[in-house]
Amino acid sequence: QVQLVESGGGLVQPGGSLRVSCAASGFTFSSFFMSWVRQAPGKGREWVSTITTGGARIPRTYYADSVRGRFTISRDDAKNTLYLQMNSLKPEDTALYYCARGTVNNYDYWGQGTQVTVSS
Repeated sequence: QVQLVESGGGLVQPGGSLRVSCAASGFTFSSFFMSWVRQAPGKGREWVSTITTGGARIPRTYYADSVRGRFTISRDDAKNTLYLQMNSLKPEDTALYYCARGTVNNYDYWGQGTQVTVSS
């Protein structure tokens, strides 16, 4: 069955960096667009970033305005793993970060999430 398992969250100071990962299994990872979505306390889910499939081409990447220039999404199809490198973190980036299969408003599987807390 499809499984998405996030890891790498934690507590980081404002201005710091963190990389979260999502290990995928149960499907052909390289054939699917993948996304990161986050949910801050008391708020709804917010799309963060999407990466297209690659194959012979470099995957295209898309970002929410709130993270563009600070976050980088990437994928390693050989390892069936999705990444989100987060730099210059801000307190408002504090959220539960989910890996999802698919693209904006068209996700069919989610992971359990990994908590990222940005605080001094």
